[in-house]
Amino acid sequence: MVKFISKNILTGLITLLPVVLTLYLLYWILISIETALGGLLRGLLPDGWYQPGMGLLAACGVAFLVGLLMHAYVVQSLFARGEQLLYRMPVIKSVYRAIRDFFDYFSPETRKEFEQVVAVRLGESEMELIGFVTQARQERLPPGLRQAGYVLVYLPLSYMIGGYAVLMPSSAVRPLDMSLEEAMRFTLTAGVTGIKPNVGTGRSKGGHKSDAGG
Repeated sequence: MVKFISKNILTGLITLLPVVLTLYLLYWILISIETALGGLLRGLLPDGWYQPGMGLLAACGVAFLVGLLMHAYVVQSLFARGEQLLYRMPVIKSVYRAIRDFFDYFSPETRKEFEQVVAVRLGESEMELIGFVTQARQERLPPGLRQAGYVLVYLPLSYMIGGYAVLMPSSAVRPLDMSLEEAMRFTLTAGVTGIKPNVGTGRSKGGHKSDAGG
């Protein structure tokens, strides 16, 4: 009886905790933004004009405006120069670079580089690893790594934050019909979660041409 109750409690926690933690994190981010920008708006607007939620609307407006301005070459140049200053400051450069790399993962440009999920064959063995083609264009690789017919593949580690970037021949890379999120979840949990059946990735094997495979 005790084992039955404990098992169900554990199942309930495993089911609820991811949902609760995700919602709490989202709630914390939204409240933090509203508190910060809301306080600023209270000081700028006349009494009685501020309404709850205006801080979030202001944040969306600022993000949209910055994204719009970043299409201009002048703004891109100024931003790049500002970043170079940050990269020269001790301590700050390490913190900023880590945060920058994390958020770059979510940018549309970066995600395009990781959309190709592949299976990598190791040598003459039949062993394969799941990876992501991060660079298939030779001109974007360091001069010492430029080899015809090779691509750069990122191999994530299970249950760890990190992985390896390896240069592989295209013949050792086989495209997989998996989305980025599905492949990351599968590899980071060492396949424990498995692949949910009847979940489409939006691509078909025949309709996705691989840059890695030529």
